[in-house]
Amino acid sequence: MNDTDTLLYEVALTLFPGIGPQMTRQLMSYGGSAKNVLHLPPGKLRKVPGVGPATVAILTGAERTAALKQAESILHKAEKEEVKLLFYTSKQFPARLKQIPDAPTLLYYQGTADLNQPKIIALVGTRKATDYGREQTERLVQGLVQHRPLVVSGLAYGIDIAAHRAALQEGLETVGVMATGLDIIYPPAHRKTAEKMRTQGGLLTEFPFGTQPDKYNFPSRNRIIAGLSDGTVVVEAAKKGGALITADLAMGYNRDVLAVPGPLGSVASEGCHELIKANKAALYSEPQDLEQQLNWDSALQFHGKHKGPTTHDSADFTAAEFSVIEVLQATKEEHIDNLAWKTQLPMHQIASLLLGLEFQNIVKALPGKRFTLL
Repeated sequence: MNDTDTLLYEVALTLFPGIGPQMTRQLMSYGGSAKNVLHLPPGKLRKVPGVGPATVAILTGAERTAALKQAESILHKAEKEEVKLLFYTSKQFPARLKQIPDAPTLLYYQGTADLNQPKIIALVGTRKATDYGREQTERLVQGLVQHRPLVVSGLAYGIDIAAHRAALQEGLETVGVMATGLDIIYPPAHRKTAEKMRTQGGLLTEFPFGTQPDKYNFPSRNRIIAGLSDGTVVVEAAKKGGALITADLAMGYNRDVLAVPGPLGSVASEGCHELIKANKAALYSEPQDLEQQLNWDSALQFHGKHKGPTTHDSADFTAAEFSVIEVLQATKEEHIDNLAWKTQLPMHQIASLLLGLEFQNIVKALPGKRFTLL
């Protein structure tokens, strides 16, 4: 089976109504590949935990033909528009994002940035940004230039677009996570910036071509922003809004959250002040705050040295071994049960893989059945 054939079935598997990311992973774990899943007879499908009669009917009925036809159309459009389709088993799929429990299974990506860069930071905030908020966003980005991070935001009005534009101005790559299909730039006023981002960063979404900016898509978009990044900085936020949702999601994913304090009495900064007072976010006042919070060593970076986890070449390992390494690179250390869940590998295989990686001096066992990379 060639790569195009493989991708056709992977895309199709994400298009069935009522089958979300978790069920997709469950089916893949059982079937081994998307093509195998879509060729399983009803009797075998019913043996998959969580699969009931309705799901069996969807996977084996007319919906299957429709999904494959739609997937074929998506592949054709993606090739024409130079869009990468990243299934969660792809090596190009963001490793950080793969570790969150509600990660998407398919991403539509158009751009040049590596989504697995060593340093990725999300900058978010209110759509009704003040001059103070825009100024702080620009200063924040300027302070991070020596680290060359990938700057992630949501392409929205206010702080989001200020972050993208500041990154472009400073020569940094920046990725906009969209709540629409890649062919629908929202808001339209940001089209010119989005076009530049395609060649200095990228545009990313989990939604198929043609998806309109439905209000329910934005919270889903926010989880990708939070999951894709090492940390999230809230520059300006009222007491309610999408920026606070993103901050809450980042905390739930065990990612660092920082907030920029604003002038006392400023409604636009009330959310930031609440995050800081509730110890939900560290205070950001200068670049060193972010460097310390995320353990970025500015001195090493300034002198051209990279401080971070040892990089491993996937060509030196089996696919299963490298999936374990990817998890540990993203989470620093992990319990063996979580490794099995996040890699979708059986426990006995995980135990064998970890033992082999220990012998290769790649992995170190910690107390409590936890493991880390050496």
